[in-house]
Amino acid sequence: MTKLVKFVNERSGKVIVPALEEPKADFGSLQGLFEKFLNSEIFVTEQINKVIFECLEKKDYNVHNFMQWYVTEQLEEEATARTLLDKLNILGDDRSGYYLFDKDIEGFIGGGE
Repeated sequence: MTKLVKFVNERSGKVIVPALEEPKADFGSLQGLFEKFLNSEIFVTEQINKVIFECLEKKDYNVHNFMQWYVTEQLEEEATARTLLDKLNILGDDRSGYYLFDKDIEGFIGGGE
């Protein structure tokens, strides 16, 4: 987010960061948590696409160019969410695989697979 704030500030814009809702604390299951994770990433992708659409419509190529970093980053984030949810779906109700699943998550946090 600081990258975006810096970009706006360097162009004499004014950034207003709205308050966030308190995050949900109970997802009912690990599956529910990772489904929410994927849905959140899909939502972010949709919002980035809306910004890109506006850039192209207004022929604002500077902002469009800047936003390409977010497009690339979001592709990776959504792929990570899908991959982890797929792995969790493969485990199903077999909790014995959670240890390896946890190691997979560490791999993503540590820089990817």
